Amino acid sequence: MHFDAEFWVALGFVVFLILLAYVGVHSRLTTTLDDRSKRVSNELAEAKRLRDEAAAVLDSFKRKAAEAEHEAAAIVAQARLDAEAMAKDAEVRMADFVTRRTKQAEQKIALAETQAAADVRAAAADAAVKAARTVLRDDPQGSGASALLQREIDGLKARVH
Repeated sequence: MHFDAEFWVALGFVVFLILLAYVGVHSRLTTTLDDRSKRVSNELAEAKRLRDEAAAVLDSFKRKAAEAEHEAAAIVAQARLDAEAMAKDAEVRMADFVTRRTKQAEQKIALAETQAAADVRAAAADAAVKAARTVLRDDPQGSGASALLQREIDGLKARVH
């Protein structure tokens, strides 16, 4: 039997494999690979858990953002209603104010008219008294008295109207 180099290499390789099996390298290798597989599996599970948690937080923030937008819209709508109510109230108050001021002005005008009429009557009475004195002093019984009296009454009518 002739043993060449290939035989010795194959024999060395087989012996090496037997030696590795004897030392238990294959069990260490499978244990290491199993541990690595478990670690990767745990990391994937942790990543999935973190992803789910992040998705839940994102959904929570989206819900909160939608609620905040809804609340802001409600606040704006309420502010518009309040502004309209204030405008209506201000309009009512302004109309009331104008009505009161108009009434006061009308009362002042009526008072001034009454005062003017009283002043005119007083002036007419003074003029009549003066005319009567003049007539009675100058010509108490004469024909000039009736003409003077008529002239003064016409003048008084012209002043009153």
